[in-house]
Amino acid sequence: MSREKKQSFMGGVTVMAISTVFVKICGALYKIPLNNILGDEGVTHFNSAYNIYALLLTLSTAGLPLALSKLISEADATNRRTQMRRCFHAAMGVFVVLGAVGSAVMLLFTEQLAAMLHNSLAYWPIKCLGVSVICVSVMCAYRGFAQGRQNMVPTAVSQFIEAFAKLAVGLPLAWYLIRSGYPLEIGAAGAIVGVSAGIVLAMLYMVANYRKYRGPIMWGTDRAQSYGTIIRRLLALGIPITIGQAGMSLFNTLDQSIILGQLQNVLGMTEQAAAKLYGQYIFSSTLFNLPSSFLPAVAVSLVPAVTAAVTRRDHREVNRVVTTSFRLIAMLAIPAGTGLSVLAGPILLLLYPSRRETAIAATYHLQMLGIASIFVCVMLLTNSIMQAHGRVNLPIYTMFAGGALKVGINYTLVSNPDINIKGAPIGTLICYGLIALLNLAIVSHMLEKKPNYLAIFAKPVIASAAMGGTAWAVHGLLRHVLHGGYVKESLCTMLAVGAAVIVYLILVIALRMITREDLKMIPHGAKLAKLLRL
Repeated sequence: MSREKKQSFMGGVTVMAISTVFVKICGALYKIPLNNILGDEGVTHFNSAYNIYALLLTLSTAGLPLALSKLISEADATNRRTQMRRCFHAAMGVFVVLGAVGSAVMLLFTEQLAAMLHNSLAYWPIKCLGVSVICVSVMCAYRGFAQGRQNMVPTAVSQFIEAFAKLAVGLPLAWYLIRSGYPLEIGAAGAIVGVSAGIVLAMLYMVANYRKYRGPIMWGTDRAQSYGTIIRRLLALGIPITIGQAGMSLFNTLDQSIILGQLQNVLGMTEQAAAKLYGQYIFSSTLFNLPSSFLPAVAVSLVPAVTAAVTRRDHREVNRVVTTSFRLIAMLAIPAGTGLSVLAGPILLLLYPSRRETAIAATYHLQMLGIASIFVCVMLLTNSIMQAHGRVNLPIYTMFAGGALKVGINYTLVSNPDINIKGAPIGTLICYGLIALLNLAIVSHMLEKKPNYLAIFAKPVIASAAMGGTAWAVHGLLRHVLHGGYVKESLCTMLAVGAAVIVYLILVIALRMITREDLKMIPHGAKLAKLLRL
């Protein structure tokens, strides 16, 4: 570990952001063709298994890696090496037990889980994902240790391995099974095998990395707390975070069960027909999750950075990191969500040419979810800020308020035959909008120096509105010139996106949305600031 390097906050963000870009490229190369292969019904079977997996995984690991990174960061800030080692070993024991329980549930109660989701055909996809829970649990212990030392490289590399293996194994296997005449649920199970393979390989990398660099950093002369005390602290920090994140996973799983149940029991649809209709919503959900997927790049760096600053009572550093985080998220999330909403139809038709009818039906969903994705990003960032300050219970209350509202709205709207599946994105938008607003109010009250939300969000909103208008106008104009055929439609969409990006980048510089101080915190940022004359 002597050769292991810590990163600054922005250095950690940069490492994780680069990793996230590669991971999302692999993810897009996996999920978009997979949706084309499986279609609306097949992706519902895939998603059913993944929702169960995400819930059990969240219950076993969601808050504990952050809690471990916080404990490691505190010990590292005061040079307590023995305490670091004991925190890691205590956490590993907890992770293994919880992961084993999660895997056992998926492997032993597969049929019951599928029935709970009103989707009996999800049996084999759920079964194929069962072993992954314990593997992820072990991997998260190693990730939490590295992140606590503000070294984001191992996490970044393991994420890339996981994404690449999923692409290399899962997609070809799903394609082969469907082409060979197997039913859609077996094709979905083949895709799930790729997910499991990626998780196992990423876990093995994290184990090897830890063994290579653990060295003298894990040995010291300080008096460490007992294992019982550490486990109590770990659970005291991790359980509220887990409840907050597991609550949303629970609401998402419950949401799917309610939607499929209402479509079948109230509107009288068959299981396959309900799965096809719900698949339209899932097609848009893939893109809805894209903007928020960059949040871990900030969150995993923010928590240990703010924790270390709070431990040192360095309130100026806390304010700098929090303000920078808000500015980064505003500059990324608002234009991304706006673009998805404005060009929802053209983007879906570009990505899913073999599922044209499904893409057209999913357009409405993405128009709503594009705006909702902005609120999701704000929610995740503010959750991390509260957690870094030790206020781990607060995100639970706001999450339950939004989640309960989401379930209630979906239960009511989906059962209306004139609305049915279109009620799902409405519930999602209102849910995350409420949580984001509540979280912003709490963070403003919690920090010593209140963030100026108007100054943070006003310029990105103005620039994003101009960008969205540009995308809409350019696409509309080009469609009159280049009309007909997939190639021409795709060209219109890509040119509209390109024009929108150029307009937004120009406004970022013109409106001074990023400062010289921000750029100085990233590699070669001073040169870039000089080039941009900031």
